Amino acid sequence: MPELTLGSLSTPIEAILFDKDGTLLDFTAMWGFWTDRVMENFREELAARGLQFNAAEIPHIWGTFHDEQGRMNGYDVRGPLAMGTMEEVYAVLTWHGYRAGLSWAEAKIIVRECLLQAEYAMNKERPAQPLPGVLAFLEQCRNKGLKMGVVTADETENALSHLKWMGIESFFSVVVGTDQVGRGKPFPDMLLLACERLGVPTARVVVIGDTDGDMEMARAAGAAWKIAVGDPAHIKLSDLTVRSFHELLEVEVTR
Repeated sequence: MPELTLGSLSTPIEAILFDKDGTLLDFTAMWGFWTDRVMENFREELAARGLQFNAAEIPHIWGTFHDEQGRMNGYDVRGPLAMGTMEEVYAVLTWHGYRAGLSWAEAKIIVRECLLQAEYAMNKERPAQPLPGVLAFLEQCRNKGLKMGVVTADETENALSHLKWMGIESFFSVVVGTDQVGRGKPFPDMLLLACERLGVPTARVVVIGDTDGDMEMARAAGAAWKIAVGDPAHIKLSDLTVRSFHELLEVEVTR
């Protein structure tokens, strides 16, 4: 059985489960493209109805950062866009449509239309980009005989498309989106379902993500290790936080 070595500690493991957005793929490149188009469409829909949308509110809707031109250039790993389900993201924007003067029903219709337009643009552009070191790390894990899967707050169909756009879908034996479970992150449901499908106990699984929502999911499910990729100042619940997969390539996995 493969063994993950972290310093003086070692744990027998059989599988690694990855978050998708912000872990395998560049969150800002992917969701910045999507967010900019949703917000542009949303403002146009409001303007057509004689309603205004305060641009200063945009960072507070989903927890995003923006440049001087208003384009998304970063995100809060604690925020709705990073940690929420797609339904939660839709609901937050619908609420802001209601605050701007739409009826709740009209806000829901407009938000869905804006999202459809953004999805169409994203399917044409395919802005998914793997983070540096991801491909090498996946190859290393496969060569060591580890099973791999994806557990994501995104919906499964979208997740499969994004993995294909990056050319890494073949590494994963299972992909579990939030639409397959009753409760999404930080609850353990997705991880438990992925482990069931992989045929491995949670105590022999490593979870790699970029938010404390991923880490809490792993803790609640009883995973062997909780590894975060990102800024250590923003991740509180991991066993190990690295800034990139290049650092993870130095983590020894032996038989």
